[in-house]
Amino acid sequence: MLNYAKTRAWESDEVRHRYNVKDTILYALGVGFGADLLDARQRRFVHEHDLVAVPTMAAVLASPGFWMRDRAELGIDPLRIVHAEQGVHLYAPLPIAGTVASRSRVVRVVDKGENRGAHLTVEKQLFDYATQHLLATAEQVFVCRGDGGFSRSSGGDEAPPPLPPLPTSLPDFTADLATRPDAAALYRLSGDLNPLHIDPHIAAAAGFPRPILHGLATYGIACHALLGTCCEYDPARLASLHVRMSSPVFPGDVLRVEGWRVGDRVSFRVAVPARDVIVISHGRAELRS
Repeated sequence: MLNYAKTRAWESDEVRHRYNVKDTILYALGVGFGADLLDARQRRFVHEHDLVAVPTMAAVLASPGFWMRDRAELGIDPLRIVHAEQGVHLYAPLPIAGTVASRSRVVRVVDKGENRGAHLTVEKQLFDYATQHLLATAEQVFVCRGDGGFSRSSGGDEAPPPLPPLPTSLPDFTADLATRPDAAALYRLSGDLNPLHIDPHIAAAAGFPRPILHGLATYGIACHALLGTCCEYDPARLASLHVRMSSPVFPGDVLRVEGWRVGDRVSFRVAVPARDVIVISHGRAELRS
């Protein structure tokens, strides 16, 4: 059973991550940039001349790794963890190369019940290592499906307010983005080497007909769509991006992003029309003028 006190008190050591221009381009290719090299605005993300970084790369830089698997005293079943939500708030454009550092900590552990698991929220602060300037704050929500019921003996945190529903009106914009058949094989080179995304036998054991795309890759593709539709491909205009990942994507799927904009706030969802499934729900972004 999940040990609330030990889990709630978890903090990472400082994680340093040195990356270069090739890493920045590889991440951009992994989330679909470069499909239209005639578009000079999009080409900036994959060409070392006048290069800019995709904002959601902040979610993968200086990752603390799969720490829940390596801390048996926390009582978390690592085989039943699902990455459910991802957010990032950006304070400055990401450098295209350099060294960053992060510190991560658990900020919320919610008991959903013995048969419903627990929700675990982890916050990561990302700094420029040389200047110690805060670049971004990333937030992950994990569903620990086998670890509910602990609050009867050890307490727990209050659940956050429910996410606001999407508008029921027709969307203000729609964007279709095709994923590459080798999208997972390409994206995994940005750091997540989980065999679920490349080995058909592992995928089958997990209940999937073939390897699935990383949730953070789908998150980055949503960022790609919003940069193109709302920010004229200027990464400095994206202040924050938060999503709930509701269903897996298979490499080769065509994703449809539907968005509603009110001033500098955008609500959106991402669907795979060919399979009639929503893969990102309750998406929300904040823009800078």
